[in-house]
Parts: sequence; structure tokens; C-alpha cells
Amino acid sequence: MISVSSDALGPPQGGSGRAIVTHPYLRSGEAANGRRPEARLAEAVGLTAAIALDVVAALEAPLDKIRPATYIGPGKVEELRALVETGEIAVVVFDCALSPVQQRNLERELKTKVIDRTGLILEIFGARAATKEGRLQVELAHLSYQKSRLVRSWTHLERQRGGVGFLGGPGETQIEADRRVLTDKITRLKRELQTVTRTRDLHRRNRRKVPHPIVALVGYTNAGKSSLFNRLTRAEVLAADLLFATLDPTMRGVRLPSGREIILSDTVGFISDLPTHLVAAFRATLEEVVEADIIVHVRDIAHPDSLAQKADVLAVLDDLGIGAGRDTSLVEVLNKLDQVPADEHLRLTNQQQRHPDEIPLSALTGEGCERLLARLDERLGAARQVVELAFDATDGASLAWLYAHGEVLGRHDDDGHVTVTVALDPADIGRFEKRRTT
Repeated sequence: MISVSSDALGPPQGGSGRAIVTHPYLRSGEAANGRRPEARLAEAVGLTAAIALDVVAALEAPLDKIRPATYIGPGKVEELRALVETGEIAVVVFDCALSPVQQRNLERELKTKVIDRTGLILEIFGARAATKEGRLQVELAHLSYQKSRLVRSWTHLERQRGGVGFLGGPGETQIEADRRVLTDKITRLKRELQTVTRTRDLHRRNRRKVPHPIVALVGYTNAGKSSLFNRLTRAEVLAADLLFATLDPTMRGVRLPSGREIILSDTVGFISDLPTHLVAAFRATLEEVVEADIIVHVRDIAHPDSLAQKADVLAVLDDLGIGAGRDTSLVEVLNKLDQVPADEHLRLTNQQQRHPDEIPLSALTGEGCERLLARLDERLGAARQVVELAFDATDGASLAWLYAHGEVLGRHDDDGHVTVTVALDPADIGRFEKRRTT
């Protein structure tokens, strides 16, 4: 199946380049992962558009088997070559993981640049990263990817260099030298990232001293996390109809209906088939999720593959150690309620009473957002413990701290001492005791 844009394959229309996107898949395996080929192709087109490429053609490529040399069969290669020659195509995007040899062979056959799904996601990360940590994580992931692909960059692997001083001994091949240079850069980046991570740890410890519970928004890319973040915080985080619009975590304070303050964190979107080394490289970007008191999973309930996207997100959370043991801290938001049919809208809103941790809402219109804030209040309040704390009546700072961080249920003054009955989060009980010993 081929879908071609309205300008067909005529002269270039501007932008950063014209692209063809293809989604190769095994006929026997695609249905097993719960995704329709046309939805996967549409997602790949969205990823390509996210880096300002002009997608002029999109193809599904059903396969009986994967070819070791080119991944796809000779017929599909010829079909792509004809489109490339006709349309002045700058890049062909393969929505799959290509081996270095397959990528090199396809570039020779098609006579244009070829990138696979991993390379495409790296390009998006590079365009979106805003913080120093984000940029370092992108560079580290890109160098690791590049190191595995040196075979496609060099056709003179048999050449040898004599070596001068410490820059390679006699007989060192060019590819060995290049691999060593990349290894040195990767080592340097990892050291820099350790420094940045230590700084983030200090910031996190400072936030714990504030202290406010952390609520992290997670979800499949383009599910509407940033739109919901903006709605709840009145912030101006980039919220566009682009995959991976947010890469770096953003945090803002939000006041719940009870008056309790929380810190809301917007995180990078998850995506299916994210290579393992990319998950590892961006683990620090998701540290706020691991530390969160409550995780809000934002789903695009109007998307045809919403259930498959949910499975992908839960799989990544499980990889981060946030699995079945943390189910009690997960609240699910069914976003884009404004885009579903009226009968589905009614069904979702009616079922919320039976499933209080599934909140249907629309980040665009604001419908249901108050329900979400109220539910977060309930979840945080349910963990509170009622304790009696006694201290000197002159210790006004402790009394003020308890009123600011807990719910004071009673107070008794007697002979220069104050006894307060207060509902506190378990973490706050520890913090209060620590205040009195320091």
C-alpha cells in the first residue's frame, strides 16, 4: 500500500528535505503486538514530520521473511528506488531496526540517505533536548549508535595507518582508530553526566526538604501530557501536535483543593520499540518518575491503538522498577475526551465511579481536570497518619511547620508545652522528627 502527498513527487517544496517513510513488517508477527500496520506507519510519518522533513510518500511493506542483506525484498527495493529517482528524495526512513550492513546496502541500492527507527528517534531527541543533561544524554546515545555503525561509514577497512606516538600503533586499521576515538568521547560524556546527575541529586534532596509530594505525568508520546501539565499549572511548556514535543523534564508547583501543595513533573513521552541502549541513556530523564509519590499515566483515549500504547508505557515503567509493587501509586488519565463520540464520552464518564483511578478528561477543554486534582488529594490524604506531637510552646517554627505541612486536628496547651494532634504523610513525620534533632 502506498500513500503519496498531494504534491505527488514533483519539485521540492522547501523545508529540511523530502522523505519517504516505509514500515516493513512480518505478515505473521504484526498482529501479535496489538498494533495495526497502518497505525504504525502513521506514527512513523509523525516521527519523521517531527524533525521538519517533508514526507511525500508512505508505504507499508509486508514481508514473508527478513532479508539479511536489505531487510526488505528486491521488489520493494526497486519500488523505493523508482520513488527516490522520481521525487528527488533526501532520505528514506525505515520504521524498523536495520543492521549496519542492511543500512549500507540500502543506501547503495537507493542512492540516498537511509535511516532506521533508532536513528530517527535520535534525530528528534537531538532537536528537542534543551537542558545540559538532555544534550549530554542525546550525544551519548548518538555516539553509542554511531560506534556500532562504523562499517557503513568506511569502505577502506583494509587500509592501515602506521601510527605516530600514542595515536595508534603500527598496523592499526582506520576503523579501529575511529572506534577508539568514539570510545574516548563516550567515556568523557559519561564522566560529565555523572557530574550533572550529582547536581540533580542535590536539587532533589533540596526538594525533599521543602517538602511537597511529587506527581509525575507519564504516557505515550503525543498523549497530551504537556497540554495537561499546562492546564494544571498554567505554565507554557511546548505542547504541540508533534511526537516527542517534550524531552527534558519540567516541574511546577500545583495547589490541590485541600490546599496541599504538590510538585507536578512533565516527562519525555514513551514509544514502542525504543532500543534498549536508548532507554538506558535516558534513564536519568525518567528519575523523577522513579522518585514520584504518584504516577499519572496519561492516555490518548481517542487513539485506535490506545491499549497497545498503554502496554508499552507499563512495560517501560516495569523496566524502571515501577511494576506491580507500585500499582497503588498509579492513576490513569483518559485524555482527549473531547475527541471521542458522544456515546463513548457518556460511557467513560459514567464508569469513573466504579473505577476512581481512571479519570476521563480533556486537557484541551479542561473537562474532568478538577476530578483529577480531587483524586490526587484523596490518594495523598489516604496515606496520612494521625499522630500526637509535643514540644515547647516557644517553638513557634515547629508549630508553623505542622500547620503548613499537615492537617492539625487538635491542640492542647499546658504549662509551657504544646501537644498537637495532626495528620501527616509518613515522610513528613520523619522530617519533623529530624527537624527537632538538628
